[in-house]
Amino acid sequence: MNEENNILIEAVPRFIREQSSPAENRYVFAYTITISNKGEKPAKLLSRQWLITDSNGKVQEVRGEGVVGKQPYLKPNDVFRYTSGAVLETAVGVMQGNYFFVEDDGSQFVAPIPKFTLSIPRTLH
Repeated sequence: MNEENNILIEAVPRFIREQSSPAENRYVFAYTITISNKGEKPAKLLSRQWLITDSNGKVQEVRGEGVVGKQPYLKPNDVFRYTSGAVLETAVGVMQGNYFFVEDDGSQFVAPIPKFTLSIPRTLH
């Protein structure tokens, strides 16, 4: 959690077998992100930056406005949840990044997204 601004970010990844093709080095993952405002000030999520690294060391950087086409405004104790996805060339990878927020007074801050692992279930290895 970003202690200064009290934004809690949790990620739950899962492997999407139906859309993946290991023979073609295509591994599709979904991840559900939960963003909670545990602070006392409202904040609006302006943009995101992701670093997605596969087990070959290949890094994809993704930047953009908001998340899933939205720029959620989180009042104290509000929670915003969304699901998105990533495609890797390997069966294992990691994601991490930053969300960029602005408060009502115009001050901006960065909430780091903790690193999480994308991995196919052990039963598929």
